Amino acid sequence: MLARAETLMDKGGRRTVEEDAALDLTVRLITAYEQEHYPLPQATPRETLLYLMDERGLKQADLVPIFKSRGYVSDVVNGKRAISKAHARQLAEYFKVSADLFI
Repeated sequence: MLARAETLMDKGGRRTVEEDAALDLTVRLITAYEQEHYPLPQATPRETLLYLMDERGLKQADLVPIFKSRGYVSDVVNGKRAISKAHARQLAEYFKVSADLFI
């Protein structure tokens, strides 16, 4: 199925209407299969924070303005303290993501 989807994607703007429909269906089937057989585990708020920090090249010191304490940032990053709802909202604003990721 993946090979068929890749072949259709490689055609780009030269796909027929039927091939567009076949590509759409193929992608839906692949997605459904992967979600059923290889579900991704939900990331924890801490894992999400670490990922976003890594992607942006941030250090713990960069989050001190949000948490107001180096020790607090360290505790959150090291899993010793949970992210509060207030901090979740501030992190969401800082990273331009949903606060739900940190709750």
